[in-house]
Amino acid sequence: MSVTPLPVRRRLSPEESREAALDAARDVLVELGPQAVTLKAVAARIGRTHANLLHHFGSAAGLQTALIERMAEYVTTEIRETVLRERAGGHDPRQVVDMAFDAFDTGGAGALASWMILSGNENALDPIFSAIHDLVDELAEDHSDHERPIADETLQLVIMALGDALFGAPLTRALGLPRDRARTLTYAALKDGIVRD
Repeated sequence: MSVTPLPVRRRLSPEESREAALDAARDVLVELGPQAVTLKAVAARIGRTHANLLHHFGSAAGLQTALIERMAEYVTTEIRETVLRERAGGHDPRQVVDMAFDAFDTGGAGALASWMILSGNENALDPIFSAIHDLVDELAEDHSDHERPIADETLQLVIMALGDALFGAPLTRALGLPRDRARTLTYAALKDGIVRD
């Protein structure tokens, strides 16, 4: 009788282990919701121990904060690149609107941010606010004085995208509206602001 050897688990560097945990945490977030993003659940996903993740993140709250930092960096980088591309080839904000709405909805950022606020961990959102603030400052450098303030545009976009991620599906169903109605309204408002400017 032959015995099949167990697969050898490759030793990961601390950075690789941390990145694998954050990838798994994002998957858990999208599949099961923010309340499921625990050290135990993430450790099981990547075949590591609870103690290993405790070493990297300190607690479940630390893991969630690291995840929101990573998501904030990704979202703001994508929005920055999309805005700069749009500015170079015209001024149609549809790609920016879609990017923001997708990040908050299908990317899980909206659910995680809301859950953290509702569970009293509002400070964990500082990375998102800081990243958005830095992005607005950077984009405002090339924004002319006669245009609508970029901070106003960003506020409108983020609030609409976050609200849509949380309530868009049931609310549009209840009102008999298409699911993408909030995106369409946001796009129209931003485009109208650009045209008036």
